[in-house]
Amino acid sequence: MKLTVYTRTGAEAGREVELDDAVFGIEPNDHAIWLDVRAIQAHMRQGTHKTKERSEVARSTRKLYRQKGTGNARVGDGKSPIRKGGGTIFGPRPHEYNLRVNRKTKQLARRSAVAHKITGGAIRVIESLQIDAPRTKEIAGLLAGNGITGRVLLLTNGHDDTVYRSARNLPGVSVIDAAQASTLDLLGARTILLQEGAVELLTETLRPVSKTGTAKEAPTAEAPSAPAPKKTVKPSAAKKPKAEPPTVEAPVAEASAPSSDDLTRVKGVGPVFAAALEAKGITTFAALAEADLDVLREAIADGSNASDASANEETWAEQARFLAAGDQAGLDAYLDSLSTDEA
Repeated sequence: MKLTVYTRTGAEAGREVELDDAVFGIEPNDHAIWLDVRAIQAHMRQGTHKTKERSEVARSTRKLYRQKGTGNARVGDGKSPIRKGGGTIFGPRPHEYNLRVNRKTKQLARRSAVAHKITGGAIRVIESLQIDAPRTKEIAGLLAGNGITGRVLLLTNGHDDTVYRSARNLPGVSVIDAAQASTLDLLGARTILLQEGAVELLTETLRPVSKTGTAKEAPTAEAPSAPAPKKTVKPSAAKKPKAEPPTVEAPVAEASAPSSDDLTRVKGVGPVFAAALEAKGITTFAALAEADLDVLREAIADGSNASDASANEETWAEQARFLAAGDQAGLDAYLDSLSTDEA
């Protein structure tokens, strides 16, 4: 896309500027424009509105009249919102109106605004202004020579204080740095005057940014290249079976000596009698079942200081047989029979 460059008098300068289609030739996105303009206008609001509520009104807190007996509705003090001079119910409070818009969305909105102006023929490229001192006559002559009326936005290559001061007395004329012009500035102007030196600055400012943070290059037309040769796929060799990891056999635990049993599970054998039996070398149920009765009587005699008077070597041996065999049901039946015989 190309635009003609004009002089101050409105004549063609005899040259054109090339505009990047990635910036100036896009399809406008009206929704992005709406989001950015709404955020800009909301940010312009001060948000200092405030009304006094019931607790802030300077009036007496006295009850206006008694609660009963007057025939009127009950009432409190004069600050009530339903009375004249009272507080305001749910009045406005100071708060911010800021809205956040993504950086890429702002950039897309500005590109869309420029695209609308180019489509409508509202952008005019003029040669760079060289003004030695601020003079309003210079900008007024520029507008008259190009036949421009209405609201005008002059985009400069960076901040130009001389041009700004020359145009600030002209109604409807705004001078803004091309890199700082917002979507609202671009849309609010009837005509945009773009200095020739500011075209590159505006292009770099509005160029889409890639994910890596660098500006995307405009696509260039290249000659079609020869197709790349197809890669020959070699037949894949037969997969070798995976070697299974060697199995490690768990070490066989060596037979250990039988551990001692809890002799106190035998009815009539308390901790004292159990200690006396262990002193005789009787530590398991099997040893207790096969022990000689005389040895058991000696153990009972050794533990005679115990308070258990139900020691009976014959029942011990019999119970030990059931416990050694793991026959809990037989042990319970045997103990029940002993209880029946005692009864």
